[in-house]
Amino acid sequence: MSLSPTSDIVGASKKSGGLIGLLLVAVPVLLIGWMIIYPIIAAVITTLWLRNDAGAYVFSTQTYRFFFTDGYSLANLGLTLWTTVVCAIILLVVCLPIALYLRFATGRLAVYVQGLAIFPLFVPSIILSYAFIRVLGPNGMLDILLNAAHLPKIRSPYLTPWGPVIGLVWDHIPLTVLILMAGLGSVSDASIEAAKDVGAGPVTRLWYIILPRISNSILVAASFAVLGIFSAFTLPYVLGPAAPEMMGPFMQRTFRDLYDPPNAITQAVVSFGFCIVFGLFYVRSVVRNQRAR
Repeated sequence: MSLSPTSDIVGASKKSGGLIGLLLVAVPVLLIGWMIIYPIIAAVITTLWLRNDAGAYVFSTQTYRFFFTDGYSLANLGLTLWTTVVCAIILLVVCLPIALYLRFATGRLAVYVQGLAIFPLFVPSIILSYAFIRVLGPNGMLDILLNAAHLPKIRSPYLTPWGPVIGLVWDHIPLTVLILMAGLGSVSDASIEAAKDVGAGPVTRLWYIILPRISNSILVAASFAVLGIFSAFTLPYVLGPAAPEMMGPFMQRTFRDLYDPPNAITQAVVSFGFCIVFGLFYVRSVVRNQRAR
């Protein structure tokens, strides 16, 4: 009988703790609903319910039919998808060796390499854009050096589809390296040493020990890179060609210069549709990690 008050106190404390936890979670959930979910739903409704000549709102897919039948819109979408895929592949090819080196290397050189890999994180995109123009643009530093060495000039990637590719890859290196290094933290030195003891070479250790353990991290890094590149604006706007253009500058120009909000919102909804596909890969990876634990 004497244990009853104690159990009541423990039960009450658990209930109060659960209530406090729900209240703490409610604030960010409400912010996500207000700032993300509501604008998405409003954008979809705005593009599907259009005002007709009589002034009444009717259900219509006119803006979507226009987007998927307009050659210029499809060219912009194609350029965005091409840039996203190319940047994601280059990022993984470049950042995975850097992350592997930083994981297993020791010494002062590794510290310098890590600093250089993280440095783009602190450089604003607009500064990166104009630095790119001064270095790789027409009559830039590279052209000056080639001319001083009596070598022919190279074609500048500025205002070509490769301009945003170079800028976006450089801009996304820090986050990709950090995500891959976090995944490599799960690879123990003991497993690597055991593989060495049985005669496994570097390629064998990479393929059978390291890559299977960081597959989720690679997927997360690729998802974050794709989402960031697909929605990029500054670098494609400054470094990319005038036509075709990536979806970020295309939406901004449609809304501001052409003053066509319905079609601009339609472009945003189409872009969100592609981004949510890659976002599902990230969610799937997170769920798999939680189940594995």
